Amino acid sequence: MSILDRFSLAGKVALVTAGAGPQFGSSLSEGLAEAGATVITASRSLERNQEFAAKLREKGYDAHGMEFELGDPESTQQLHDQIISQFGKLDVLVNSALQRAGHVGDLKAQNMDVWRKAGEGDLGGLFHICQLFVEDMVRQGGGSIVNISSIYGVVSNDPTLYEGTDMVQPPTYTFVKAGMINFTRYLASYYGKQGVRANCISPGGYFNNQPQSFVDNYTKRVPVGRMLDNEDIKGAVVFLASEASSYITGDNLMVDGGWTCI
Repeated sequence: MSILDRFSLAGKVALVTAGAGPQFGSSLSEGLAEAGATVITASRSLERNQEFAAKLREKGYDAHGMEFELGDPESTQQLHDQIISQFGKLDVLVNSALQRAGHVGDLKAQNMDVWRKAGEGDLGGLFHICQLFVEDMVRQGGGSIVNISSIYGVVSNDPTLYEGTDMVQPPTYTFVKAGMINFTRYLASYYGKQGVRANCISPGGYFNNQPQSFVDNYTKRVPVGRMLDNEDIKGAVVFLASEASSYITGDNLMVDGGWTCI
């Protein structure tokens, strides 16, 4: 098999949670579809997922939109059952969904309910969807799990970036993203001999029309001199989902423009 063939996802079925989102999700889904996978996007908005899947189909890709609520065990079970019933398998699970409601305010502004919501929704939701699909991957002889963490799961945020803005980096976000990385290592070590690989991608700051002072501070700090855009993450997810990374598991791939190297 040639090296380019090893990057192909033809014949693979991939699920991207929050895969129709305007930031990472849509880029992840499109990258997997471009590599040949049948792509399923799922989040709480069935309409958004179906509209995005239709746009991918217009480009000639095989895409489907479904509905699920992160942190809702019944909803996650229904999504699992629908995918296995319709497609018979899942080869690639990309966990990109996050409950944004639990990630607001600084340490003083948060409370136990906010932390409980973040833990139950984001970490509990991640646990449950992996628990369901990893057993299918074991039965079918293999699969790849790719969890989307963050630079703030590796290092703390830099408060100076937010000076002159109303932006605040909530501590729950770093808590959830750091937990995701080590849970990924657990999956890798426990299921590796059963053919299942698990890896993380930790993206850097995504440009989303933030205040200019923040953008200036960020680009001055990061070695490549710009924020992350939609195209930057596609190659990473295809690499970790495909046979091109067949000997890589338990890794946390930094897609951060060099942020964490200094």
